[in-house]
Amino acid sequence: MAVADAYSPFEPEGFRPLKRAEYDKLIELGLFDDERLELIRGVLVKMSPQRAPHASTVQKLTELLMARLQGRFSLRIQLPFALSDDTEPEPDVAVVPLGAYKAEHPDTALLVIEVSDTTLKKDQAKAVDYASAGIGEYWIVNLSEQAVDVYSSPEGDHYAKVRTIRSGELRPSALPGVVLTVAEILQSD
Repeated sequence: MAVADAYSPFEPEGFRPLKRAEYDKLIELGLFDDERLELIRGVLVKMSPQRAPHASTVQKLTELLMARLQGRFSLRIQLPFALSDDTEPEPDVAVVPLGAYKAEHPDTALLVIEVSDTTLKKDQAKAVDYASAGIGEYWIVNLSEQAVDVYSSPEGDHYAKVRTIRSGELRPSALPGVVLTVAEILQSD
């Protein structure tokens, strides 16, 4: 039985989505200490275990971006991002404005990157949330296809431009002087 089918007897009453503030409070109380979750559109979503290729690529992105950002922006790796009132994803990489995020998670980013090996459909679905929040550029490092999908020019709940880059340079529009290549991101050690 599909998950949606299991919930259909509860309609038309529907469901009460969880708000980000409520989710944060539940985390603070320790309710999810043993679980890897993120809040997407008011629903708790289990995060997939990280396989070695995924973890290695996140590490490579961290090293590359740290060297290129040179203290001009903050680099957040697999940390909460206050995207909207009902969505708090934990993207693999988020480049955010410099700031003190001790009291609140950042609510804007200049670039968000997800590394996808087994989670491509989920990562593609997140494009709606990132576009809706006005995130100017979203990348999916697609390990299966050995490519980077670049989403840009948000318009409402979608990106007007989506390109698949298999080789060459990537120049995030909001990060002047930052250049990465597909080869160095996907480099196997």
